[in-house]
Amino acid sequence: MNTSADTAVDPGAAPCAPPAAAPRRKRFGLLSRILLAIVLGILLGLVMPEAIARVFTTFNGVFSGFLGFLIPLIIVGLVTPAIAELGHGAGKMLAATAGIAYLSTALCGMFALAFSLLLLPRMLGDARIDTLANPADSSIAPYFELQIPPVFEVMTALVLAFCLGIGLTLVTKGALQESFVQLRTIIVRIIEAIIIPLLPLYIFGMFLGLTMNGQIWTVIGTFLTVILLVLAMTVVVLLAQYAVAGWAMGRNPLRMLWTMLPAYATALGTSSSAATIPVTTACAKRNGVPDAIADFVVPLCATIHLSGSTLKITTFAVAIMIVTGMPLNVGALVGFVLMLGVVMIAAPGVPGGAIMAAAGVLTSILGFGEAAVGLMIAAYIAIDSFGTATNVTGDGAIAALMTRFSKGRVSGDLTTQDHPQLHGV
Repeated sequence: MNTSADTAVDPGAAPCAPPAAAPRRKRFGLLSRILLAIVLGILLGLVMPEAIARVFTTFNGVFSGFLGFLIPLIIVGLVTPAIAELGHGAGKMLAATAGIAYLSTALCGMFALAFSLLLLPRMLGDARIDTLANPADSSIAPYFELQIPPVFEVMTALVLAFCLGIGLTLVTKGALQESFVQLRTIIVRIIEAIIIPLLPLYIFGMFLGLTMNGQIWTVIGTFLTVILLVLAMTVVVLLAQYAVAGWAMGRNPLRMLWTMLPAYATALGTSSSAATIPVTTACAKRNGVPDAIADFVVPLCATIHLSGSTLKITTFAVAIMIVTGMPLNVGALVGFVLMLGVVMIAAPGVPGGAIMAAAGVLTSILGFGEAAVGLMIAAYIAIDSFGTATNVTGDGAIAALMTRFSKGRVSGDLTTQDHPQLHGV
């Protein structure tokens, strides 16, 4: 561990350098495959015979059914151990960090919701799709349908996960908690080995159907408009977070934000909060955050602080509701944002994991159907790295705020070395 002298900050210093070589970006990663799937879906949708298109529609129906079956298990398998682990370890420091991370996530979601409701109806103009086409009702209907009923409903899974997770914090850690940790490993492996690799094919079939049903250009126009709004809002969010961080540390907030630039750039390249932890931690220390706090807060926030992801999902959800004519129930949307901040603490450390965890509340609270969820997945992953970069940069601001709250009384036991559960990000 670095000594306290290592954290001294030169106000005029350039952004910190990563402690080691930044993780290399895959030459043909998930984002590239998603973008290729979208382009091919649009181009081939103009010329593909209906008989062949129905093959992809059939696949999408089966994949969607499997995803619907898996969503309640994702919630129970990921949320339960995440809540249970938050009940152990560093006591008040952990509770305070978790509370601030959730507050930051929820406020960013509310900010996105307010501006989306204010600006998107005007920005999208007359862009309307009466309803996202259901392939089963069109000429490219699937050859067959495979029903895969979930074990229980999404809301049942949420309540069960909360009850079990909170209950596990009240008892001695034992076989039951270990079982849920193993269940989490299984669920993450299913997402990594099956869901994520097949997503490009699913997105291809989605955009193929939209093109053949004549809805694609409205969807593309909506995407581009919302992406510009999201990018502008992430800048505002980061400036606000570091205004608070600057107050907490008594430093220039713009200089602190500039110091976090390597973490932002690394997250853009990896689309993973977990892979960026070493760089984010080093940059937070460069901003004057004590070693013990940085080593504890940054890995924890990589799991539970998803302000950028919440901002993206909220904005795209409102956009899809507007263009499809769904009623904009403000009460339901507020509840959606608040629940989203809780559910996404379970997002696994893989690209696109947050939208997988959020799919349940999209369907249960906002009433999104298969096509709407598919569009949300495509839209989210298309700019996934920007949301991740916003998340990890905000982690540095939370570390600065926790430094203020600790008032210098930081013990060495607040490191991930003594809390191995914090490595599971």
